[in-house]
Amino acid sequence: MEGLVSVTGQREYPGHPIVGVGGVVISGARALLIRRGSPPLVGQWSIPGGILEVGETLLEGVRRELGEETGMEVRVLDLIEVFERIELDPGGKPRYHYVILDYLCEAIRGEPRAGSDVTAVAWAASTELERYALTPTATRVIRRAFEMARQRGSIPEKTR
Repeated sequence: MEGLVSVTGQREYPGHPIVGVGGVVISGARALLIRRGSPPLVGQWSIPGGILEVGETLLEGVRRELGEETGMEVRVLDLIEVFERIELDPGGKPRYHYVILDYLCEAIRGEPRAGSDVTAVAWAASTELERYALTPTATRVIRRAFEMARQRGSIPEKTR
C-alpha cells in the first residue's frame, strides 16, 4: 500500500506486542494453508498472514498480507478469533509476542502461489488438517472457520 510507513522496531525481542493479522480462505470445502519461510514457525504450515502496517486498517492488512503471501485477492468476511502468540527464550524473556486477529475470507480472484516469505501453499479439507502438523491454535481457528463458512452456506451441501 503506497504511502504507508512500515512497522519499525524488531520482531524478535520486541519492546511491545506486535499486531498480526491472518485470513482463513475457505473455497468449496477446503482451507488455504501456507508453509512459513521465516521465523517464527519457519518451515511449518500455517494460516496466511503477517504484521499490520502503521496506517492501515485491520481489513486492509488482511487483504495485503494474503495478496503478498498467496497472490490471491480476498474479501474479508468475519472475525474468527483474537489470540496471543508468546514465545519465551530459555531465560524466560519474550522472544516473540504477537496479538493476532484471524478473519474468515473468501477468494475473489487469483490462483494461490507461494509469495513473500512463503515456501508452499496447499488446499486442505477439514479431515486433512492433521497431515500439515499445524499448531493447536491454527487448527482450532481453521476448524472454527469451517464452521462459520457452513453457517454462511459457503460450503457445498454434499461436503458437509
